[in-house]
Amino acid sequence: MAPRKIITITRSSLHGLNSSDAAYITDVKDVSSYSWIDTSIPTIVVPGSPPLWSPPDTNVPLPKDRGLYYIAENAARLPASPMAPLFRAIFAMDPTFDVQSIDVITDRHNIRKLLAYIKPGSGRDKGGSFTMRLELVRNTLLLCRLDLPAMEYIPPHEYRGHGHEYEKAYTTKQFDGTAGHHRMVSYRFCGLNFLIRYETDGCLSPKKEADITHKGVFDPSDLLSLPFARQASPAVKRSSPKLKVLLKGKTVPLESILEIKTRVLGRSLDFADVAPQLWVSQTSKLVRAFHVGGRFEPTSVEDVSAGLQKWESNNQKNLRTLGALLGEFITVLKGSEGRGTLRYDAARDRLTISRYTGETRLLPEDLYSKWNEHK
Repeated sequence: MAPRKIITITRSSLHGLNSSDAAYITDVKDVSSYSWIDTSIPTIVVPGSPPLWSPPDTNVPLPKDRGLYYIAENAARLPASPMAPLFRAIFAMDPTFDVQSIDVITDRHNIRKLLAYIKPGSGRDKGGSFTMRLELVRNTLLLCRLDLPAMEYIPPHEYRGHGHEYEKAYTTKQFDGTAGHHRMVSYRFCGLNFLIRYETDGCLSPKKEADITHKGVFDPSDLLSLPFARQASPAVKRSSPKLKVLLKGKTVPLESILEIKTRVLGRSLDFADVAPQLWVSQTSKLVRAFHVGGRFEPTSVEDVSAGLQKWESNNQKNLRTLGALLGEFITVLKGSEGRGTLRYDAARDRLTISRYTGETRLLPEDLYSKWNEHK
């Protein structure tokens, strides 16, 4: 039996949504962060540490990307609840964090896909079909992408560029055993409070970093006891055991975080192509690296703060529609038992929300209690 359709949103009906007068991000705050440990037991360290931007002295040719890479690391390492690490990291850093005050909690990727639907061809996110789970917890909307492959294998005979190899050569892990670094940022947008999770490519060396030391909570020997993967390829668990949380790392300010993009020399990489991604996570530092045959030209870190402000001003119509669309999701779920499946059909160019009739929920049961605590 097909899921019962709740609402269909066509492109023409987008214009009828009630939008705010202005769609600017304000009140941006770093919330928390974590790094995955490359081990067969799902383990994160909080706040973790992003790789440090550290260009080598010589620009020797880099090999092409090959092997197994994460596309959705949280889903690959914790398939039963990809959103759980977000909350575990936040409450590890701040047990009193008021999740009830947040209206929308999502990964950056989901907002990028919605923006691409609103304005086809915007940035690097070309219009394609997608599916997301929607869940309303009291008044908080959770969005979780369903159809994104968790991993990607690049065979030796294929050429997919040098992006992964570039990051390995031009950044340095701040402590051994870590894999992807993920951050959470909050802000106000279109009258709603957002909490956004995103993966970080690296960071600049900040002038001041706060060491996280919790006596009796983290012991470096804990890492030694974990069964680290011996292979270069990521380790994936088919089952989903309980997530282990350790406290280790350094807090890194948002202004030190950077995004890395690589291209063949002669192929353009316009700021407009990456602006939506940077805007959603409020990442103001960008590295654009160009190469010939894997040998990269010298590059520098760009501060694109002014460019992001200009992009935001120039895209007010689409951003107001984005805010209105997310507000519509909340309204729809309030009248449909709080759970739904969002689908975009690229062939028909329309969004539909249907009732989610499955038994599974997006979060472990204990995390739902955070919405019932008195503040």
